[in-house]
Amino acid sequence: MKKAKPPVVRLLADDVESVKEAISSHLLYTVGKEPINATARDWFMAAAHAVRDRVTEHWMPTLNRYYREDSKRVYYLSMEFLIGRTLVNSLINLGLYDTVRQAIAELGQDFEELAAWEVEAALGNGGLGRLAACLLDSMATIGVAGFGYGIRYDYGMFTQHVDNGWQVESPENWLRYGNPWEFPRPGVIFPVRFGGRVIHFRDVLGHTRSQWVDAEEVMAMAFDVPVPGYGGKVVNNLRLWSAKSTREFDLKYFNAGNYIEAVRDKNESETLSKVLYPSDMTDRGKELRFKQEYFFVAASIQDILARFRKSHSDWTLLPDKVAIQLNDTHPALVVAELMRVLVDEHQIEWSKAWDLVRGCCAYTNHTLLPEALETWSTDLFERVLPRHLEIVYALNHEFLQSVRYRHPGDSELLRRVSLIAEGAERRVRMGHLAVIGSHKVNGVAAIHTGLMKSTIFSDFEHLSPGKITNKTNGVTPRRWLLAANPALSSLITSKIGDGWITDLDLLHKLEPLADDPAFRQAFAAVKRANKERLASMLSLRLGVEVDVDSLFDVQVKRIHEYKRQLLNILHVITRYGRIRSNPLLNPVPRTVIIGGKAAPGYHVAKLIIKLVNDVAEVINNDPLVGGKLKLVFVPNYNVSTAELVMPAADLSEQISTAGTEASGTGNMKMSMNGALTIGTWDGANVEICEEVGEENMFLFGLSAQEVARRRVDGYDSKAAVKADPDLSWALEMIAGGFFSPDQPDRFHQLVDILTTGGDHYLLSADFPLYMAAQERVDQTYRDPEDWTRKAILNVARMGKFSSDRTVAEYAREIWGAL
Repeated sequence: MKKAKPPVVRLLADDVESVKEAISSHLLYTVGKEPINATARDWFMAAAHAVRDRVTEHWMPTLNRYYREDSKRVYYLSMEFLIGRTLVNSLINLGLYDTVRQAIAELGQDFEELAAWEVEAALGNGGLGRLAACLLDSMATIGVAGFGYGIRYDYGMFTQHVDNGWQVESPENWLRYGNPWEFPRPGVIFPVRFGGRVIHFRDVLGHTRSQWVDAEEVMAMAFDVPVPGYGGKVVNNLRLWSAKSTREFDLKYFNAGNYIEAVRDKNESETLSKVLYPSDMTDRGKELRFKQEYFFVAASIQDILARFRKSHSDWTLLPDKVAIQLNDTHPALVVAELMRVLVDEHQIEWSKAWDLVRGCCAYTNHTLLPEALETWSTDLFERVLPRHLEIVYALNHEFLQSVRYRHPGDSELLRRVSLIAEGAERRVRMGHLAVIGSHKVNGVAAIHTGLMKSTIFSDFEHLSPGKITNKTNGVTPRRWLLAANPALSSLITSKIGDGWITDLDLLHKLEPLADDPAFRQAFAAVKRANKERLASMLSLRLGVEVDVDSLFDVQVKRIHEYKRQLLNILHVITRYGRIRSNPLLNPVPRTVIIGGKAAPGYHVAKLIIKLVNDVAEVINNDPLVGGKLKLVFVPNYNVSTAELVMPAADLSEQISTAGTEASGTGNMKMSMNGALTIGTWDGANVEICEEVGEENMFLFGLSAQEVARRRVDGYDSKAAVKADPDLSWALEMIAGGFFSPDQPDRFHQLVDILTTGGDHYLLSADFPLYMAAQERVDQTYRDPEDWTRKAILNVARMGKFSSDRTVAEYAREIWGAL
């Protein structure tokens, strides 16, 4: 009998006529519209489904091949995936961009207008979620069997509006028109439990067993989003979990006419996946956040183990076939949950289960700020996850016993490394749990990893030398250069070919062209065109007219004190004061662009946004300033906005206090697009400097060690302010109400931070160094040829910062997947 041949997969045709036919077919049969009454959004939905068809035909063979080859799977667990718009990125990765663009034009539609109707998947806040999206792109591009796991938030990161200069939040209902890229999986649904109690008993063999009973149950339903790599041949999967009630409504209440009570359980259950980052200002908000973390962890572990058990019955193979990467502490409950499932549900002996957990798990740390390392009260833990708290206590006991054995009598060491922080309220340290439950722990920039070893995790580095390693972040060049900056990409390809798209180190071939006047001219023309594109957006969206020949000085990132947008504003105010005091001054014209969101409950950050807008209102309407200085706050900064801002930036502001920014990826994106960096010796700035050359950047400020020393020595910010006339004057202008005449004391809190000894992030110490660096910026920009030469060298030397390199290092050195 002949062996059956595998089914032949018929690939969809990719010529223009076939694509037109596919789009028209989806317009009729998927959207339910005729061309005569179809809107631009309807055409977008039709085009998206036509493109999704072509992604899917490579998706299924990819997943089947992983089963056939028994590939080691890498599971990337993250509370955030900031994937942005998908249409253009998918077309580029599939090699169909020009074809689909032409097809849409021949159908009588404007491609740019159509693409603009795509609503971003607002599943993240900033760098953490954008990094996760970049790594998924790179896993598919270099052929790692990677799977993302997260939450399908109904309402993602809030939409930011500016009302009278203040940030106002409104829900980001990104699903209101549907998501054409996802596949609902009602057949992939897992129970997730909360509350209840734990009973202990002996089984027939005399072993002590634990059972979690009387718990409430919520169902996690999967939604899959295919993630194509460049070339389109490998398509991986992002699986997002949505909470569903175990019962739709209570018939007893419904029959009694009480509809609200009938659906109460359903509504409460489904709040788990309603919103990204519920406010933790209340106990209820904290509990919801905690439940969210367990919800997606529990569903993901069930899914991972179900996939493993399809092909394997030997549990000892688990670390050989499964790698679980914890993106920050949010998924740290994986450690306790995987132990629970292995020990309680599969009766694996405790020590063997612990070896399996540590063999599978690895943890990426993203912060050195103690307040950002999650802890949860033991009371909350016991109420919501009683069995997991028992497991944490048991793991902590065993771990401390091993530490006590090696370091007898060192009670302080035991206190520092314990999973439980003792105090007025006992709390579980999730960072510690992730560290002891992982075989590798990594930082995301060389300086960050070094500081991890010497500060927050120094004891763990001493106990397990070599466990903490570095994996410097990267960004995908497909989105952040090829898609975001097509003109520069075309210029690069015309000179060195297109191999750089998957091997960014090839950009080094551009270095000699930095000294070629014709190439510099072409490069400068691309930059100016990108600035014109951004200027048009600012005019259309904000009604602000900016000079495209001015220096575009850009700081776009989450608004936070440690990122020091306030330092930027103090420079702007000082610059404004100099222009007003000397009308004959001929400074380099500047357009300062700031964007970012403040956490809803973060008053100081929101006050900084208000200050930016109040200062902008004064400067932009002062006739004495003219075109010498403009300040613009861009509301609702997101991935789509970033794709306009990054290519247009001349100067990239990366000015966090040294030792606070883990890495940063905005610094990489802007440098990759030909911006020069003004920055501190922090995060990935240090490694960018090593690659690009200090002469092609504007670095300033205290080092992380100097910052620590100043704090220990008793840093006097008030004296630092008094010693600097420019800083004193700027603060007096703010304090005196010059920028807020309707409420002169509006910004007293910001002024007090710098003048009463509360300057934790050392703005006043770095201010004169920052001003000196800004003087160097002006001097360099006055020589356009020299500036352009430096910008070209920035692009040429960014090869290290591709996420392809980052993923390859993870795969070889942590996951064992290449």
